[in-house]
Order: sequence, then C-alpha cells, then structure tokens
Amino acid sequence: MRISKILNSLEKSWERDDVLLYIKQGLGTDEIVNAFLLKNERQIKELNSLLRPEDIDLLNQVAQLSTCESKLINEIKNLNYLENNENHHILNQKKIVPSNNFSFNKISSFMIKWSNKFVVIALLTISAIALSKQAWS
Repeated sequence: MRISKILNSLEKSWERDDVLLYIKQGLGTDEIVNAFLLKNERQIKELNSLLRPEDIDLLNQVAQLSTCESKLINEIKNLNYLENNENHHILNQKKIVPSNNFSFNKISSFMIKWSNKFVVIALLTISAIALSKQAWS
C-alpha cells in the first residue's frame, strides 16, 4: 500500500503540462529532473528502498521504452524536416503549393497521452507486484 501512495504522489508531482511549460521557458532537462528529485527526495528514497530486483528490471524496461519513444519522435521530426526541405526545393523549382495538411500536433498529442498512460500502467504494475509479494510473504 505504501508503494501505491508514493507512486500516486510522485505522479501528481510530475505533471507533463508543467514540464512542457518549463521547457518552453528555457529550462534544461537536467534542471527539471534535478528540481523534481530535490522536491520529492524523501518519497523517492522511500520508493527506492521498497523496490525489488524484478521491479528494477521493469523500471529498466520502461526507461528503454522512453528511449525508444524519444528516438521515434526525433526520427519523425527529422523526416518532417527533410520533407519540408524537399518541398521547399520542389517549390523553388516548380513553383507549386504543397497539399500536405497533416498536422504533427496530432502525433505529438498521441505520443504524450500514450506514453503517460503506459508509465502509469507500468507504475501500477510495479505496485501490484510488490503488494502481491507482500501478501504471499
């Protein structure tokens, strides 16, 4: 039960909208993460003491998933950049107007919501694993 309370509290402290606002204000990712760690130091230490090896493995997998998502977002961004450069080059050569109305805001919104839900599910899974282990002990 303690793990779920800690995870819920940490989840409330890590509001993605606030993090995006900090990024828009020019704060670096290290600054944002360090501020979060300082603000929630006690809870993070307590959570860390309650984690088991299998929970750590799951956290490593979630970290790898986040890295994959970051790479995917960068690839999509790079494709968009390359496509825009190609379209600009074609426009300069042929003087045509592109008919691409696709908005990358939709992809961004989808990735943010999907990623957030996955992290919450992963954290709840960790909590469930820990609680079931305690119940069987």
